[in-house]
This record gives sequence, structure tokens and C-alpha cells, in this order.
Amino acid sequence: MERRSFLKFISATTAVSAMDTSFAAKLPKLKYKPSLSEVDYEGIAFSSEDSVVLTKELQYDLLLKWQDALTEKESFGFNNDYINFVPLTKAGTEGILWVNHESPDRFMILDHVSNKPTKEEIEKEMYSVGGSLVHIKKDNKTGKWTYIKNSPYNRRFSGLSLIPFANNEEIMGKTIAMGTLGNCAGGKTPWNTILTCEENYDLFYGETVHNEGMTSHLKSELGWENFYDNPPEHYGWVVEIDPISGEAKKHTSMGRMAHECATTTRAKDGRVVVYTGDDSPNEHLYKFISDSHDNLNKGMLYVANLEAGVWVPLNKDIHMELGKHFTTQLELLIQARAAAKIAKGTPLDRPEDIEIHPISKDVFISLTNNKPKGNYHGAILKLMEENADAGSLTFKHEYFLTGGEESGFSCPDNLAFDDQYNLWFTSDIAGGSQNKKQYTPFKNNGLFMVPVKGKNAGKVVQIASAPNTSEFTGPYFSPDYRTLFLSVQHPGETSKDKDNFVSHWPNGGNSKPIPSVIQISLK
Repeated sequence: MERRSFLKFISATTAVSAMDTSFAAKLPKLKYKPSLSEVDYEGIAFSSEDSVVLTKELQYDLLLKWQDALTEKESFGFNNDYINFVPLTKAGTEGILWVNHESPDRFMILDHVSNKPTKEEIEKEMYSVGGSLVHIKKDNKTGKWTYIKNSPYNRRFSGLSLIPFANNEEIMGKTIAMGTLGNCAGGKTPWNTILTCEENYDLFYGETVHNEGMTSHLKSELGWENFYDNPPEHYGWVVEIDPISGEAKKHTSMGRMAHECATTTRAKDGRVVVYTGDDSPNEHLYKFISDSHDNLNKGMLYVANLEAGVWVPLNKDIHMELGKHFTTQLELLIQARAAAKIAKGTPLDRPEDIEIHPISKDVFISLTNNKPKGNYHGAILKLMEENADAGSLTFKHEYFLTGGEESGFSCPDNLAFDDQYNLWFTSDIAGGSQNKKQYTPFKNNGLFMVPVKGKNAGKVVQIASAPNTSEFTGPYFSPDYRTLFLSVQHPGETSKDKDNFVSHWPNGGNSKPIPSVIQISLK
């Protein structure tokens, strides 16, 4: 990190330091326990241990794991990813946890490798993805969270759920899509609904290829289209879910791509703004500005041109070149990737998660890597919107951190700010690449922190190391910042037979690895 960038990073906290101190002073002296943000962590070294390894100040407990019963009929899905929390009480000690379920693993789910799966086996995969709404509650004595089985708030959304398109829009002859899938990161709206993002949708039903006015179908890796004739165009959207009512809808307004996240804020005039990245090499960064203060149904989608420092509108009636290629605006949104390239959006190194600094309003973007271009370790990009206004159409940018051995991390992914404005992030070295070639020094994936004060201010400190071939995803702090909810995704994903699992987390021994959500707290 350049010194100028670091000084700006830590100075954003000084204006609120007095407020933080006064808040702490009001807490009961005998019951006060520091939040996770108030500790000057020792940190750990890179680790290849098949376990969740934590800095000495912390401990973890399991909260949820694959196939845990949520109701008599529903169970927790596979490969948990993004996490969010909607409080049900003013104290924030009870609420609804949202957890994404990104992808199935045929070998893990079916206990065998199947080149010709049956319809019943495919439906197991379809049920395993999507997301879970789970009612959780904190024990005020122990400080631990547990989930409440059979709560009316517990719900599953899967590849079998029927979800309508917003505005009653019709795509490929239908106004309702079957399922949500590839659910990676997400966001939460100002009105407390969840946004879950469909990322690598082509793995499930393939993709429609457009070439000089002709279309063809590119087959999927999983082959779901062999059993369900669902068009690829029904996937790759941002899905909004009401955690109380369970109502859901797919938004076409934010375009179709490998959405990594949907980070939501407000412009200074009150309009809702959503930032999202397209997690593929040489794809783009987008911003959606809603026409409304209270919904995302309609608005303008923009792509970032970093060289010019402008947000370019992806609208066929505004951008003349786009008008030559697309007949309708919906057609453009379905082919948002192609539209972004015509509009000269800047190709980036796998833009993944996005977070907004609570004070400076700078926009932080994880660029995980770009192996085809020889960028193996990625970076964290920072955008400074004009007048610190998310509604602005001009910005400046700089690289906040770049990955590599010198900086102490590789392949940044999910981001989170705590209540003291320390930056936390996870890494995403692919399971098959961990402890190999360029990634050998970094060993297993980890959880990292950039503190704004203390002995390690401005440095990257590793807080935790993940089990073999897994990654940490979806870091989310409880309302009191004394718990960090964290997904442990795809442990042992490179395993090829059940007698030789690459990981045995969380149960150890010779057990099968199980994707799970953990809760991290101070000892």
C-alpha cells in the first residue's frame, strides 16, 4: 500500500473516534467484552493444516453444516457462501441468517462419480444450490449462536424453486424461472431484503452463443438441460428475497453476467445504487442506479471505464453504438457482457466482492487474479466517486493493495469492514492450485485483516487459515461485532474417492468433509 493511500485509509476513522469511545463508555463495565474490531491481533503464519487455524485470541464453533435439518422437509444446502443477517429484535441477538449455496459437487453429494446421472440424482444437485434462510438466536450467557429448527422463518430456495422476473418481464416465453443457482456473493437493500447473485450459471444449463445473427447452445458441465429444458437466459441475474415473507423475484435491471455481488448504497439524492462485478477474466465492473428510492425494478445500468474515469450507460437509446447491436433494452441486458465490450468498459482481473468504506465512501473491489495474463495474485482496487457520491458518473481510481509474497496474501475475494473500519478479506486460491507452483508460499486459503491502528496498522495480518482445498467466504459481523459468521466452502473438493478424502474437516479422522458455517469469537 502506498503511504498516501494508507494515511487516507486510517484518517477516515479519526472523525468518529470520539463517538466510538463514548459508545464504549456507556457499556456496562462488568459485562463489557471487546468486539472483534478492538483487538490488536498477533496473527498467524501461512498454514497447510487441515483445520480452521486461528490467531491465538480467537476461537470458533460450528453453526450450520450441509444437510442440517431446518424443518421437517427442508435441509441446509451445499457449498455455503455469502452470508447476511436481518435482525428480528432491537438488540440484534435474534434474527434471520441468509446463506448462499453456490454449487454442487457430484462426487460429494452422490458419493460417487456419475458420468450419466439419473433425473433423481440431478434433482439432488438442484436442491443443493440456491440459499437458506435460517432463524438464529444468541445465548446471552455463553455468547454463542444456535439455529432454531422448525422456525417459520426457515426456508430454502433451490434450483427447483419457481421465481418470477421483476416487472412481469417475459424471457424466452416465460415470466417465471425455475430455480436460482450459482449463488455466490450478494447484498442487502435499505429495506432489509436480501440480494443473492447468480454467478457461474453456464455450469448448469450451458449458454446461448450469439454469432453474426445466429445462435447456438453451448453445453453445460453438469448437464441439467438433459432433464429440464430451462433456457440459460433464465439465469445470471440478481435475485431479491424478502426474508420475512419469502417472496422472491429476479431483477433484469442489473444485467445478466457472472454476478459476484450486489453491494447496495444510496446516492446523495436518495436513489438506490448497486455495485456488482462480473467474476471472469477480462470482464467488467458495473453500477446500477435505480429510478426509485425504494425498489430496484427499473433504472440505469453502467459499466466502468477506468481509463476515462467514467461510468458508461448501457442503454441502446442513449449509446448510439449499442443501438446498432440490440433491438430491445431487455435483449441488451440479457447480453450485458457483449454490451459492456461495445461500450468500451475496462476489462479487469476477475472483479469479485465490493465493499464501501463507511466514512470515506471509497469503493473497494477485489480483483482475484487473471491467470491468462500472468496475474496470479490479484489486487484490491479502490474507486473514489466524485464528491463521494454513489450517484456520480465520474470517478478516480488507484490500487489499494496488490497480492504477492511481499504483501502477504494472494487472490483476494470477499471483503468486509468492521465497526472500527478495519478491512477484513478472504482469499480464493483454487483448490487444485493450493500449495502448488506460484501459490506454494501461501499454503491454504485464509482470512486477513488490514487494521487501522495498533502495531500492525496498515499491514496485512492473517487471522485464520482454512482446511485443505477449501476457502473462507461470506464474512459477516453480528450487530454487536462480537461474532464473525464465516463460511467454510468446498473442503476436500479435489477428492476423487471416498477412501482418500483430501480433507476430513470438520469431524476429523476418516470422515467425509462437510461445507459448514462457523462463528468466530474472542476466547
